[in-house]
Amino acid sequence: MNWLSLILTSAGLGVGLAMDAFSVSLADGLAEPGMKRGRICLIAGVYAGFQFLMPEIGWLCVSTLAAHIEVFNRFIPWIAFVLLAFIGTKMIIEAVRSMRSKDTGEEEKLKATGAAGLLIQGIATSIDALSVGFTTADYSVWEALLSSAILGAVTFAICSAGLVIGKKAGTALAGKAGIVGGVILIAIGIKIIITALIG
Repeated sequence: MNWLSLILTSAGLGVGLAMDAFSVSLADGLAEPGMKRGRICLIAGVYAGFQFLMPEIGWLCVSTLAAHIEVFNRFIPWIAFVLLAFIGTKMIIEAVRSMRSKDTGEEEKLKATGAAGLLIQGIATSIDALSVGFTTADYSVWEALLSSAILGAVTFAICSAGLVIGKKAGTALAGKAGIVGGVILIAIGIKIIITALIG
């Protein structure tokens, strides 16, 4: 394996795979315009971690699950859609509740998502990367690890940018940001389904 070719291929693949996570990061930033640098790193790190982990799982399982790979691939878009629709709807509901709480004089601080929601988003935006591991059966352990590490690093950089951009836009949108963020998540899920159906 040509190491330079592996690095360039993995970087390009990382950009493509990170687009859904980037869009979700925008939504997270919109929902939490007061987000601190540490939380930005945490959220981007979770997305990057899943983007690293999924191809590794695929690579490890490719030999034992070879007969079931094609069947599983059909369900990947639907799994991502259900997860994104769930967390998007939850975000909208929380945003509406937060807006209503302003009437009582106590304004709630809206967070993009809690720990459970963040994990769901991480899985939903990286599950398509699982199939990448299915295509790297001929990689050595070190090649597979390097490829996954590059995917994770690219995702971290892209998601950090998405969170910052979303955060700045979220300040302007104020209380409606959570609703916009939730709609974005649901739209991403629908886009994944449509792409799978016409692809």
